Amino acid sequence: MRVVRWTGGQHPTLSNITRQMQHEGLRPYAWDNRPNYRYAVRSHGFSKIMYVVDGMLEITLPDSNQRVRLRAGDRIEIPAGIRHGAIIGSSGAKCVEAAAQR
Repeated sequence: MRVVRWTGGQHPTLSNITRQMQHEGLRPYAWDNRPNYRYAVRSHGFSKIMYVVDGMLEITLPDSNQRVRLRAGDRIEIPAGIRHGAIIGSSGAKCVEAAAQR
């Protein structure tokens, strides 16, 4: 797993993030969810690349007993087969993600 923290002054916009992901050959899609929503633990047969556009979420990694908190502008890359869940922050979250084939 790889986390890239946003270090710029102003957080990137949905269109900037989407454009960047398309330049990487990805097909991104946006989603958002209500505050405190929980996604059950699961894994995928592909690597997941995700940016937080607004809000906050926490990725849970039960097999290593880790949690990674992501804020606006942060990017996470979760390799195929890694079990993970997510907890949306108290103000909700808007994200952009894409599948990266092996």
